[in-house]
Amino acid sequence: MTAIRRALVSTYDKTGLLDFARFLGAMQVEILSTGGTAAFLREAGLPVRDVSAYTGFPEILDGRVKTLHPRVHAGLLAIRGRAPHEEQLRAHGIPLIDMVVVNLYPFREVSARPDAAFEEVIEQIDIGGPTMVRAAAKNHASVAVVVDPADYGWIRSEMEAGRGCLSAGTRFRLARKAFAVTAAYEAAIAAYFSERECAPEGAVVKIEAGLAPLEVIALEKVRDLRYGENPHQGAALYRRYPSAPSGVAAARVLHGKELSYNNLLDGDAAWNLVREFDKPAAAVIKHTNPSGAAQADTLRQAYVLARDCDPVSAFGSVVALNREVDEETAAEINATFVEVVLAPGFSAPALAVLKQKKNIRLLETAFDDPPRLLHREIDGGFLVQEKDVRRVRRDEWKTVTRRPPSPREADALDFGWRVVKHVKSNAVVFCDAERTLGIGAGQMSRVDAVRWGAERATLSLEGCAMASDAFFPFPDGVETAARYGVRAIIQPGGSVRDAEVIAAADAHDIAMVFTGIRHFKH
Repeated sequence: MTAIRRALVSTYDKTGLLDFARFLGAMQVEILSTGGTAAFLREAGLPVRDVSAYTGFPEILDGRVKTLHPRVHAGLLAIRGRAPHEEQLRAHGIPLIDMVVVNLYPFREVSARPDAAFEEVIEQIDIGGPTMVRAAAKNHASVAVVVDPADYGWIRSEMEAGRGCLSAGTRFRLARKAFAVTAAYEAAIAAYFSERECAPEGAVVKIEAGLAPLEVIALEKVRDLRYGENPHQGAALYRRYPSAPSGVAAARVLHGKELSYNNLLDGDAAWNLVREFDKPAAAVIKHTNPSGAAQADTLRQAYVLARDCDPVSAFGSVVALNREVDEETAAEINATFVEVVLAPGFSAPALAVLKQKKNIRLLETAFDDPPRLLHREIDGGFLVQEKDVRRVRRDEWKTVTRRPPSPREADALDFGWRVVKHVKSNAVVFCDAERTLGIGAGQMSRVDAVRWGAERATLSLEGCAMASDAFFPFPDGVETAARYGVRAIIQPGGSVRDAEVIAAADAHDIAMVFTGIRHFKH
């Protein structure tokens, strides 16, 4: 155990600092501090020693140089019990510093502002803070480094119980967090610079096209998971650090047993699908593919339509809904074994119904902005691409057949086009304007996707629409669809045999529109 006798306190975020500093003072800890932090503590009546008085050197260069001094860093880095270090400290009259309480300038927050000038952002690159944090963390055998206001409470409790001391294990855990914080801080700076270039006249401008030459990813663990894709594989959930919590990774678990890797993969697929719709909508997911999706005037109706598209596959599924779950919808969900339910909220009666099943996981998930980039690891590297958020308006469709789609068919095509981009390629979706009727996912040929989706359908396809995530390379896909009763098709177009495909549609009086946009999903 190491007693804390002297602490250097210099924070931008002063959340909880006053109470923690009062506690340190009550424990007879001498507080050294800088500029604004020293003034903040002094105004509250706390005894503080200015770092400039401690070092005998004033803050200079508009505060850019405050703590970069041997008297500070020798006090942090000296190894206790090593005679040469202790002799040098005595020779120079340098006391030990046992704790650093530091958090960093808000680089990420300022750099994220659209109106932030480059010069303003540069001033948010903290120099002294990370230097002190790294020095204290390196010497964690003797020095405690505190970078997160959320840790003040439990550190205080341990110091109270230990008569002003912190254990070696605690100092190590604090150092581990400190290095993660400085790594993420540098990653944010590197990412900001990577998105910019210096013009010939010296001005720094953002690169407007293409992906940055350097992509930096810093992650923090959210929680361990039950297992990975299979029980013999360990797994955990991480999210970007530092960043505002978002997406399924930020979902609040309201009920149920521990989540698995597959639960979250399926949950992400389900949540991204229901985000496509403005009306109440539901998606039922198995192995990241929808077994059913629907929209309706009520959430209960949407869920029933989605579930009944493939009731066998709905067993053991993951369900996402884009409205707060009400009691009626909850009762329908409870009628089938469901692994996970994601929604923006659950009414109290709905929670009471769903919690009757102890193992069902209930996740409250917010509608936030999706990430701009998607990352996928391959052996030896990462593939990075922009997220597929492109939506095609109806006025962008190009009718290529003699017969245009009727208004009802157009509604069905619009629905199918929103769903098909969330189905693994090769993909086709049979649907009407409210729900999927059959889904052909992950097939090696497009005509097989048509056959598979149609043969798996438990509902009539007569008069339905069909969406295809990519063009038809041959007319056989359209001819097969016609045999199952398809009356309208939406697809990107772009095949060298488009003319033959269009002719096949005309021969069967099928309306066909091209979007010009492909939605492959691998």
